[in-house]
This record gives sequence, structure tokens and C-alpha cells, in this order.
Amino acid sequence: MKYATVIFDLFGTLVRSPSNQGYLVGLKRMASILSVRHDEFSRWWFDTGVKRSTGVFPTIEANIKYICDKIGVPAGGAEIRLAAKDRFDNSVRTMEPRPDAIEVLTHLKSQGFKVGLISNCSPDAPVIWRDTPLAPFFDVTVFSSAAGVRKPDPRIYRLAVEQLGVQPEGCLYVGDGASQELAGAARIGMSPLMIQVFGEEFESPLPDDARGEWDGPMVLSLTEVLALVE
Repeated sequence: MKYATVIFDLFGTLVRSPSNQGYLVGLKRMASILSVRHDEFSRWWFDTGVKRSTGVFPTIEANIKYICDKIGVPAGGAEIRLAAKDRFDNSVRTMEPRPDAIEVLTHLKSQGFKVGLISNCSPDAPVIWRDTPLAPFFDVTVFSSAAGVRKPDPRIYRLAVEQLGVQPEGCLYVGDGASQELAGAARIGMSPLMIQVFGEEFESPLPDDARGEWDGPMVLSLTEVLALVE
């Protein structure tokens, strides 16, 4: 099939997913800054994951304040800002492009492909994204925290293709499969492709981020995507 558009997932695809262990260590640091029990803070953090990724909390600070209020800990503004900064700095470190990402994106753009992004993410991700070397290559970016809807809801895919001015049938969707994203892309007519980089075990600390079964096409690197679009 001839594709004119390639739409990428972000975490686990263009950048590595944060490790489960690293994610949990980060939550422990935030809890320590706030002087709350880390197990209680982590439970509320996971429980508010959908709200965090659909814009109910416009900032990480708002999410942290909500949790502190629920726990009954009167954390001050300074502590909340410091905990949010720790989370932000950690997120910056995780958003480093895969070694072949820039080369692949450069080639796609040089060949006239439209390039889009659909990401389930917290409100800090779009802010960090603007300063990454990936950002200039994308015609359209749809972040769930800004769109108010997340994968695999068909609305987030439709939002991307509408902004790109293309039809789903002409889109190759590339993702690691978290949040049932590949099945969601297929349901609106896109052609999904799983990326599973050798040596990386899929793991997500978020309970609702299950990959699920996928028996469709798969690649082991972003570079292999180029062979499918040429």
C-alpha cells in the first residue's frame, strides 16, 4: 500500500518508555519532597492517571495539589512546585530520541511525507516536546492532555488526520502498542505497525497501559519503517 502520511506514537516509539523502576523511584522522590507516604502518594498518582492524561489537571502542580488534598496533607506551594519540578526534570531526561529517529524523520520529510504524532501523556510532555530535536519534523502533534481524549478512543486519531488534511486509509501508524493504540488506529482505517526494539522489554508502571495482543506487522527499529513506505 502507498502511504502519504506517517503518524508516530511518542513514548516507546520515538523515545524509550521510562523504566518501571525509574518511574517508581521518581514517585518516591516526589512523595519525600511533599512529606507524604510514598505508597499512598503512588496509589493516588496512578488513580489520577486518566485525568492527568486528558487535561482534567492542566498542570502537574494541579495534580499534586489534588492528591495532597485527598490525602489530607497541607503541602505548601513551594513543596508542590519543587515536586513538580523534580517530575519535570526527570521527564526531560526520558525524552531523548532513539538513535535512528532523527535520520528516519529527516528522510520522510525529504521525500514529502506528512508526519504526525499522537501521544497519551501528562501536561508536562507538550512543554518538554517543544525543545526536543524531534519537534521541527512534525506537521501535526496531538497530545491527549491538550486534546482531552486519549488512545484508543477513535476521536484522537480522527483529530490528527483532520488536522493533517488526510484520510486514515493513507496513514501508517507506528507505535509500541501501549494503551491498545494499534487496534484503535486500525478501527478508523489506518495501517498499524508495531515497533518492538530488540532488548527492550515492554513495561509500564501505569495499570491502564496494557499492550494487549497484536498479531499484525512488526519492526525492530524505526529505520525499518522506511522500507514500508518506499
